[in-house]
Amino acid sequence: MKNIVIIAGGDSSEYEVSLRSAAGLYSFMDKSRYKVFVACLHGHTWQLALDYAEGKDFKECHWADIDKNDFSAAGQKFDFAYITIHGTPGENGVLQGYLDMIGLPYSCCGVLAAAMTFDKYTCNHYLHAFGVNIAGSLLLREGQSISDEEVIRKVGLPCFIKSNVGGSSFGCTKVKTKEQIQPAIKAAFAEGPEVIIEQLMVGREITCGVYKTPARSVAFPITEVVTENEFFDYDAKYKGQVNEITPAPIPAGVFKAVQDLTLHIYDILGCKGIIRTDYILEPVKEADDLSRHIVDGYKIMLLEVNTTPGMTATSFIPQQVRAAELDIKDVLTHIIEND
Repeated sequence: MKNIVIIAGGDSSEYEVSLRSAAGLYSFMDKSRYKVFVACLHGHTWQLALDYAEGKDFKECHWADIDKNDFSAAGQKFDFAYITIHGTPGENGVLQGYLDMIGLPYSCCGVLAAAMTFDKYTCNHYLHAFGVNIAGSLLLREGQSISDEEVIRKVGLPCFIKSNVGGSSFGCTKVKTKEQIQPAIKAAFAEGPEVIIEQLMVGREITCGVYKTPARSVAFPITEVVTENEFFDYDAKYKGQVNEITPAPIPAGVFKAVQDLTLHIYDILGCKGIIRTDYILEPVKEADDLSRHIVDGYKIMLLEVNTTPGMTATSFIPQQVRAAELDIKDVLTHIIEND
């Protein structure tokens, strides 16, 4: 029986979300095949839950310090790590580099793909070179500033201002007026050292999960995200202020085109495990000669690629697995066994 460790926590504002994903993953995994543990990383404190069980509050657990030389704790060593940290160090390649050094296999992208997808600006512009449609955007690094007039001239209003190197749930603002620009930049910088200012894309928001192993290539049914909030923010994601429709009621040609594009992006980036890619379907009347990925009156616009998607019971990926009439226990086994 293999020992599997789910690694959660991290150093971003989505720490608690990560713990909920860890609880979801624990409930999904095949306990007849694996002995499953949960580890929590926060700063320099790395600990293993000694007595976690399904439904138990992590605050009630007893914890043992993890030996960073080999990621062992309390005499337990592990055969595989399932990373579910949303943000640093599990989503940006830092943890992956460490696990590579100690020789512990893990569930998601390697260092390069993780670092690239964590940097939204870099990832989107890299994929644009391969023909993927993206919104116009500006990048600010720590210490840099930009005038309101330059934002309006180059990107326009409304626009989105958010952290470039974190989840979009915190520090993300839909900016409608000139007066909102600088406070939004400040809020985004509070989440990380880089800020992206992005043109507004108007259309239907959708998301598509995929995974590949040597034996299979799977694109899950697409989800459409409908919210009465200004955008798909933290309250929409985690407080139920959203309607998530799976499979998405979009034309069959668009459905397949999005799945194919997501699998193509997976290969371009050299991904591993499950990823989820978010898009906006922009309605178009006519396509010029330079337009790409236009199907049945919709232009497929990339929002971002997420290489450690949420895995709570109500997250997009479990929803899409159920809609595909697959067993998430089997999906996770395919990823762990790489078969």
